[in-house]
Amino acid sequence: MRFPFPALASAATLAAALVAAPAALLSAPAMAQDAGITVYNAQHESLTKAWAEGFTRDTGIKVTLRNGSDTELGNQLVQEGAASPADVFLTENSPSMVLVDNAGLFAPLGQDTLAQVPDSYRPAHGRWIGIAARSTVFAYDKTKLSADKLPKSLLDIADPAWKGRWGASPSGADFQAIVSALLALKGEAATAAWLKAMKENFLPFKGNSTAMKAVNAGQVEGAVIYHYYWFGDQAKTGENSKNVGLHYFRNQDPGAFVSISGGGVLASSKHQQQAQAFLKWITGKGGQDVLKTGDSFEYAVGTGAESNPKLVPLADLQAPKVEPSGLNSKAVTDLMTQAGLL
Repeated sequence: MRFPFPALASAATLAAALVAAPAALLSAPAMAQDAGITVYNAQHESLTKAWAEGFTRDTGIKVTLRNGSDTELGNQLVQEGAASPADVFLTENSPSMVLVDNAGLFAPLGQDTLAQVPDSYRPAHGRWIGIAARSTVFAYDKTKLSADKLPKSLLDIADPAWKGRWGASPSGADFQAIVSALLALKGEAATAAWLKAMKENFLPFKGNSTAMKAVNAGQVEGAVIYHYYWFGDQAKTGENSKNVGLHYFRNQDPGAFVSISGGGVLASSKHQQQAQAFLKWITGKGGQDVLKTGDSFEYAVGTGAESNPKLVPLADLQAPKVEPSGLNSKAVTDLMTQAGLL
């Protein structure tokens, strides 16, 4: 493996040393003597706060969170380079992980951490790892659409018959990750054609929650969002989702895409031991149990980990196989800009 910066070479050596180090060297009291770690967090604030509190409780290591969006923090890390104060980067979707990884800014993760997550939920190179997942769904108005009238494929809503009947939030990283999967599965020509039809057919909204509310209010018949917005609203009052059902495309359709939330340790981090320990905790039992018992309604991805029992099991989603390290945010934003969506 080639490392474009000297910092990466030293990070690789350190990662190997951490794996081989005796348990006493990695003890929580020793690590807790440090000032702690800084996490650039693009995941949901409440979820990462629960992770940070659990990690600090178990290890004594302080975690400082700097919150922002996938795109914002990913671009910031690329600009900061080796001068970044960040120790760890967490995202909602994987394209921003790819952006930072392609800039050569991540350190290799320890094998004990990588072993906690199946191959399908992390890139093979081992420089970042899946920490949670979310499923694409078509949220639809149950008062207007019966099961036989739902689109069979994400590609179907490009048909003129759906003009003015569906919505999405194209400016968000969530939707752009879905388009990234479409690009990986169907190629540039098909993706560009779908985006052109989308521009002609859909109604734009600012955020997935807003799109779901529009479905609930009868403004549109459906919207392409992630599953957990519906579950989160249902767990509260349900007032923004009472008329909404979730349609899972399944059958390896692009609309059945499961997006991986990622975590990586910055090669420039001056707290490598603590940062590596944080990702090991998140992907281990402690962090994955937060997904099972908490209110994020995102999927657990750890080996043998259980998700919230209210969710459709990951195995039943019949998601297409998409290599998480191959999702290209730059190509997608270029295509969406050309289509007039950004």
